[in-house]
Amino acid sequence: MRYVSSSMCGLFGLLRSPAAVHPERASDVVVALGTLAEERGTDSAGLALLTGRPAGRDAAPLEGVADERSSDLLHDGCRVVKGRGAFSAVWRPDLLPELDAAPIVLGHTRWATQGTPHSLDNASPLVVGGAAAAGPLAARAAGIVATHNGDIEAGALRARYGPPPPVGGTDSEPIFQVLAGRASVPDVTAALTALVGRAALAWVERARPDVVHLARAAVSPLTVAVDDEQNFYWASNPKWFRLAERHTSVRFATVVMLREGTYLRLGPPAPGARPEILTGAGFTPTARAFDLDDRVWTGFTPADAARDRSSLRHRVAPLGVDDPAGTPATVA
Repeated sequence: MRYVSSSMCGLFGLLRSPAAVHPERASDVVVALGTLAEERGTDSAGLALLTGRPAGRDAAPLEGVADERSSDLLHDGCRVVKGRGAFSAVWRPDLLPELDAAPIVLGHTRWATQGTPHSLDNASPLVVGGAAAAGPLAARAAGIVATHNGDIEAGALRARYGPPPPVGGTDSEPIFQVLAGRASVPDVTAALTALVGRAALAWVERARPDVVHLARAAVSPLTVAVDDEQNFYWASNPKWFRLAERHTSVRFATVVMLREGTYLRLGPPAPGARPEILTGAGFTPTARAFDLDDRVWTGFTPADAARDRSSLRHRVAPLGVDDPAGTPATVA
């Protein structure tokens, strides 16, 4: 079922540098970004705190507590805390020690588009195990931990790739299932090219918990920043980094809005090294005509929104076409 959202979901996250002297400062930015991301979603919110330890194929929680409104679950390789409502209602100060120690953090705030807002099975971050993966590596994949902002043609994606039955009702879950079974850059970009609709994504392979994957497909914005201690961050809105500088002690050396059709792998080139861009690849994303909606840029300054809109390069799927193969390259 589709829900008409008044806004769009918010993504945010952190890839720490092991050389950073002040891990608590980066943690302050994560909390600030989560609070700022409330402008893009208050149906639910969540954080995934990665431990840095490779995980097995089973994604079932090992321990924790959960009810209809909130959950705090320890999975192999990560702790996922999420709940219904705003990020400020989900965040707890007792999480700070684990946040300070987490090498990677994935965050999400949700406005529901597909899947009821009343079930935590539809709240992100989602942990997708190897048994739920679809793709050339599905038989031995450990799965992924992932977040998504957007709205895509989930039925077409399921028909094309045939993933196992989902747990929830979102369009995000089949995307994650398809990505969980792929590792090579050509396989990943082929899957991203197959998406029809709006999508910005951040995910971590559970078998490689030191590498972050970021992708901006059609329309949904995504910004990457690096601070003066070489920590990497990402967020839906570039303005959040300017506000985070104002309210924390962190200073950003670089803040860049990604162009549509960008796929990045971020991580250390060697164990213990500072993270960097390991791989960058481009692809041509596909959107629907109605995806170009002003609500995509909820919370943006007029200047940021205008600059981002001017760089759009997606194809537009003809009415009734939900498979980009063979779609005319009509650039928005």
